[in-house]
Amino acid sequence: MNLALKAAEIAGQAGEVPIGCVIVQDGQLIASAGNRTLADRDPTAHAEILAIRAAADKIGSERLVDCDLYVTLEPCTMCAAAISFARIRRLYYGATDPKGGAVDSGVRFYASSTCHHVPEVYSAVGESEAAAMLRDFFRARR
Repeated sequence: MNLALKAAEIAGQAGEVPIGCVIVQDGQLIASAGNRTLADRDPTAHAEILAIRAAADKIGSERLVDCDLYVTLEPCTMCAAAISFARIRRLYYGATDPKGGAVDSGVRFYASSTCHHVPEVYSAVGESEAAAMLRDFFRARR
């Protein structure tokens, strides 16, 4: 999670919402990304989506079955679906997102009967650091 927090910090320094994500396979980092929705002018350029794309490219498969994803904020519906489609083995996330989260908040995507793959989910990993980074980011903009 420390690497995901660093990716979030870099995203925040670039003016993006400070969310970071890393993907690990067999204990090795294979992808890292921070939000880039503003820089890429792409509403789908969330940290999770970018990291999944990079990991799939690196291992040469759209299935990331032996991979674990660490992200600083509870994934939204789009990202939760991408995690499911990629067959990520384990999802670790930091801060909960009562407004936009879709894992333990909101639509609870993985509880849906139409969800084909449900990763093991571990919440509140690095929660205080991730939440503080987001609070500070938004406080500075208000």
